Amino acid sequence: MRRFFLWVMLLGVLGGAGWYGLRYLPPEWDPRAPLDLTAAPNLMTGVKLRRLAVQPDACFAALGTLGRPVQRVADRPSDIGCEISKAVRLPASTPVVPAGPVTTCRVAVAWALFEAQVMQPAARQHLGSEVASVRHLGTQNCRNVNHASSGRRSQHATANAIDIAGFTLRDGRQVTLLRHWDLPGAEADFLRALRDGACEWFRAVLGPDYNAAHRDHFHLDMGPWRACR
Repeated sequence: MRRFFLWVMLLGVLGGAGWYGLRYLPPEWDPRAPLDLTAAPNLMTGVKLRRLAVQPDACFAALGTLGRPVQRVADRPSDIGCEISKAVRLPASTPVVPAGPVTTCRVAVAWALFEAQVMQPAARQHLGSEVASVRHLGTQNCRNVNHASSGRRSQHATANAIDIAGFTLRDGRQVTLLRHWDLPGAEADFLRALRDGACEWFRAVLGPDYNAAHRDHFHLDMGPWRACR
């Protein structure tokens, strides 16, 4: 509800001052300005994140604000729905293993927001330690949804998704979805905070509560469908 009223106020300002008035907004509130992944998120962050679907150059510019090397991956056409386009080696500040997964630029941007705004704060709050590394189960796999023999392609077919199975903390503890999701305690609270927070930045977030196929991992993607389960 609070977000709704903030949107109403912003639209009122735009309606009264016109787009001309946008020149007086600071960059972080100007919907035309590049997405700065080092700035504190606000209402415009989500707007700019969605805009990246149609502005790939803005996506790579956003990754550039991280101040880390970004290794782009060559486009790879496909006549069976498994093309790779506008992709990178995931430039995560927290190591992911196996290292160097290929994702679309949009997944990489969403991951950067999730990593800084959700994962590390949740680890500090619930576990008293930060995440030292993240274990993933893959990003790109030319297949259909749920490995079905027919039907629509998975977002993994185009590297537009990443599956996350567990976390190693700086104090050496390991937290996995398979082991800790259904157990009471701080680890489960941490994992549920990750699921809920990921929904802020990714289009689809699926975990153990969705179905048995996701009992051991979070599926995070930037596809056309919205889901948080």
